[in-house]
Amino acid sequence: MEKLKPQSAFVTKNPQIIQLEKGKIPPQAIDLEEVVLGAMMIDKRGVDEVIDILHSEVFYKPAHQHIFEAIFNLFKEGLPIDLLTVSTRLKKDKTLELVGGDFSLIQLTQKVSSSAHIEFHARIIIQKYIQRSLIKISNEIIEDSYNESTDVFDLLDTAESKLYEITQGNIKKSSESAQDLVIEAKKKIEEIANKEGLSGVPSGFAKVDKLTSGWQPSDLIIIAARPGMGKTAFSLSMARNMAVEHNVPVAFFSLEMSSIQLITRLISSETSLSSEKLRTGNLEKHEWEQLNVKVKSLEKAPLFIDDTPSLSIFDLRAKARRLASKHGIKLLMVDYLQLMTAGGSQKGGNREQEISTISRNLKALAKELNIPVIALSQLSRAVETRGGSKRPLLSDLRESGAIEQDADIVSFIYRPEYYKIDEWDDEEHSPTEGQGEFIVAKHRNGGLDEIRLKFVGHLGKFENLETFDFSNEFQSQMNAANDDTFKASPNEAFGSSMNDLSPDEGNDVPF
Repeated sequence: MEKLKPQSAFVTKNPQIIQLEKGKIPPQAIDLEEVVLGAMMIDKRGVDEVIDILHSEVFYKPAHQHIFEAIFNLFKEGLPIDLLTVSTRLKKDKTLELVGGDFSLIQLTQKVSSSAHIEFHARIIIQKYIQRSLIKISNEIIEDSYNESTDVFDLLDTAESKLYEITQGNIKKSSESAQDLVIEAKKKIEEIANKEGLSGVPSGFAKVDKLTSGWQPSDLIIIAARPGMGKTAFSLSMARNMAVEHNVPVAFFSLEMSSIQLITRLISSETSLSSEKLRTGNLEKHEWEQLNVKVKSLEKAPLFIDDTPSLSIFDLRAKARRLASKHGIKLLMVDYLQLMTAGGSQKGGNREQEISTISRNLKALAKELNIPVIALSQLSRAVETRGGSKRPLLSDLRESGAIEQDADIVSFIYRPEYYKIDEWDDEEHSPTEGQGEFIVAKHRNGGLDEIRLKFVGHLGKFENLETFDFSNEFQSQMNAANDDTFKASPNEAFGSSMNDLSPDEGNDVPF
């Protein structure tokens, strides 16, 4: 009879499966946990130094978690923290026996004489907690990776999301009580009241900012229009205002135009040199000087452009997390939504379902990063077939009603001049030349409005209508040129090239 070879306790039937080593104790620092808790009970300064960087889950020992919760609740209620008050609180919470009674609390206070170095000790405890969290997440990823029914793109997104939560110090987000939320909301309201300016990210357009108080964190903003209306021009104008004037880090994902094309348009907007001149390089000496001087502010702007074509929503989320971690972006723009793909299991499915997945994930990304996400969107051709002023409606949103459902703000860009409409359809009947309208059709947390803006077609940008001083702009151009270049009438010098195009021809102009 053949003698059987001894089997290892960890050998599996499938030799391809890699088993984690068993019997290892998770990373921990019990002695430092005791020192930190003891210091918090004997010295109020110790509580002040670490109460905002610790939470109960970072402690490895369950008894220490209960003790910290008692200390935290006393601190939150403004009550004194010492051996007796912590003991009383644990009795009230019926957890005193779970921590070992008063004797265990006394032992903790005897292990330390002061709160010196308490923050350093707390940081080590957090490091051990992060190591335990990484081990837990890694085990979950390994288990999911062996599941053949798991979509690989969903797995990648989930894994990166969990790792991002660790870097943000937000491993788990539990439910919060109404009392805590009310206190937090009141604190935020007080901060806004004491703060000068807007509560959100400024767009640079006075009336838009007045209506929205700036683009708010966790909001999904949809800016929709037909081709040729100026979606990219408007979004680039905002990106420039935020990054250059307010030094707000902005990420711009362009699926339609290359990064060089976008930055050229920004240079045109910043220097007041037409895109045609920049494309041909046909610049006068004073225009080269103008370019070199005015482009410096753009060079220093915290603006990050990604022109990856056919970007999937999973790739976007991964890139956005990295930009948030590395550069601290405060706003994200996507140009435009219909050029994205869902990726993962949704790839190749029904287009309406795919767009729904994209819009839902954009909203989730805004909440995860706690920043505004602005997505440009196309409108259906129903606008063109409609008679009258051809003003866009919510029902014109292309391919999916989920966009309207997921968005906190839905807005449209409308330029009647594009449709050869000479006057605004209002009581004043003012001319539409060189003007556009920013229509807020849905606003979950505010009012609706129709805001007129100045559209400078040959520079591809929008401006505040009230602050645009045509005479000064024209005069400065004349002084700079000092020749016959600008002897044409103001309308000829600054009129948009789009004014002379028919609706069909206008589709070729990338505004």
